[in-house]
Amino acid sequence: MLTVTDLKVAIDADAGLVRAIDGLSLCIERGETFALVGESGCGKSMTALALMRLLPDNGRVTDGRVEIEGQETLSLPESAMRRLRGGRIGMIFQEPATSLNPVMRVGDQIVEAIETHTALRGASARAKAVEWLGRVGIPEPERRVDDYPFRMSGGQKQRVMIAIALAAEPAFLVADEPTTALDVAIQAQILELLKQLQREQGMGLLLITHDLAVVSGMAQRVALMYAGQIVEVASAAEFFSEPKHPYARLLLQSLPQAHQRGAVLAAIAGTVPPLSQEFVGCRFAPRCDRAFDRCHSEAPALLPPFTPEMAGVISSREVRCWLHASPADVSAAEPLKGPAEPLGAVAALQPVRVVPQGVELLLDVQHLSVRFPIRSGVFQRIASHSVAVDDVSLQIRRGETFALVGESGCGKTTLGKAIVQLLRGQADIEGRAVIDGQDLFGLRGEALRLARRSVQMIFQDPYASLNPRMRVFEVLEEGVLTLRPELDGGARRALLESLVDRVGLRREVLQRYPHEFSGGQRQRIAIARALAVEPRLIVCDEPTSALDVSVQAQILNLLKQLQRDLGLAYLFITHHLGVVEYIADHLAVMHRGRIAEAGPAVELLAHPREDYTRRLLAAVPRLVRS
Repeated sequence: MLTVTDLKVAIDADAGLVRAIDGLSLCIERGETFALVGESGCGKSMTALALMRLLPDNGRVTDGRVEIEGQETLSLPESAMRRLRGGRIGMIFQEPATSLNPVMRVGDQIVEAIETHTALRGASARAKAVEWLGRVGIPEPERRVDDYPFRMSGGQKQRVMIAIALAAEPAFLVADEPTTALDVAIQAQILELLKQLQREQGMGLLLITHDLAVVSGMAQRVALMYAGQIVEVASAAEFFSEPKHPYARLLLQSLPQAHQRGAVLAAIAGTVPPLSQEFVGCRFAPRCDRAFDRCHSEAPALLPPFTPEMAGVISSREVRCWLHASPADVSAAEPLKGPAEPLGAVAALQPVRVVPQGVELLLDVQHLSVRFPIRSGVFQRIASHSVAVDDVSLQIRRGETFALVGESGCGKTTLGKAIVQLLRGQADIEGRAVIDGQDLFGLRGEALRLARRSVQMIFQDPYASLNPRMRVFEVLEEGVLTLRPELDGGARRALLESLVDRVGLRREVLQRYPHEFSGGQRQRIAIARALAVEPRLIVCDEPTSALDVSVQAQILNLLKQLQRDLGLAYLFITHHLGVVEYIADHLAVMHRGRIAEAGPAVELLAHPREDYTRRLLAAVPRLVRS
């Protein structure tokens, strides 16, 4: 269905010519799920944009061929390519917030795709749009079809994006991080929908993701990318049971697993190298724990791995590594192993430090409710209210990680924002949130400003929450100027330099802008900003959801180290139960604005009492290893 041969993509940037993709080849059969995995910045999303001919203005294909069902697409005129996109080839984009038109109703955006690529028109197209909203798990699709994107949660916007991509029932689908912003229940529903379409239509699927558990349950074959090149191709069973490339082994060991509770994750040192440089040897060699002289002086090719028993046998498995290139290198190398334990085995949960009941109570939330007004009519009068948080009570002690999980749209983020006092004037709020003996909802003016030093927030999307016009120094200094006015210029400079040191960044980042960093680096900047005013509680809203597994391991290690060093407490909002298994002391499951079940994380994960919690845990994707 899809054949890519020696694809090369270059981008003209200020740093010079960036070779974003360098000689990529792959073949995907009808009905097959082919997964493309790797760290941020390795070229996965650029591959997807190149296949769809949606490269940025400064990007271009410099070499190679792309064929869809035998038709070469790189030479097609744009008018023909527009007919191909959305009809025969669909794409789910990575960031729904920027992919959806903010001034069009979501139903109109789905109808646009249906009317462009199918024979349906008018009421029939609208009915089909409502049907697709229901199929991707949007509640009350008949009503939500007329909503604008801003009225939907991040996970709901992602589902709308998926509905647009699937509405014309394409023969081939490029899915770039299709489930990143989704909770496990909706993720399972979407993945089952994709499998169903593959069975019914023979749809080919290129799945780009950093969720290796999803890959192990969905894909037949896996390609691992690093620095613009594919470094390993194998069947999913081979890849997860016996990774060949050192990068694959380290990536699998970076996954947060239940048996590692309280331990430091095996994060990969360093970052993906800039693709504007000229490479001499293996691109992974500077970060590899098994590199030798040849790795630094000569670039390996992507070839079937050598083993004595497979000599002369044609293999579909390929690896770009000198350790597997010749009999001499193979005999000198130790075998590479995958992770010692399967991911997320709840039965394997190990005891972790439990914060004693006698430890100081830091935050006491009692009977908190948040209602948003629904306006209608010409004068936009309030017609009714939407209840986002309904009578929620919780307690967090000093030094504790309190995890809050649940489906997208259940009220997790709203609860966090309400505690941090970010919904004043937008919603009707009832209840109490007491920290340091003060009820945050009763404070005004100077008293509220001083109380903000105690509680800060790390937002879900670090790119959207960092001012693009401000340098990192200004971003970090802004909160210090407001909440720590006693510090003079020299003390502020020293504080900010120590902050970037603490979160693992170089001091020169202070003079750069947010767009110059990777997702993981931006998240570290967001963490530094939260730490700048020395809070006692940090609300972490999906702090690792958009990160690949190696960067996720770095951020989780950082958060745990900061907690040990500074005695921080976290309200950790997430839909990633693998992370919860690793990091949480206490766990609350939220459903439709209420707490459905709460308790010590170890006990709740091993012995859930509520049916909803059991269903949520059953939907968690597990790493399948043979």
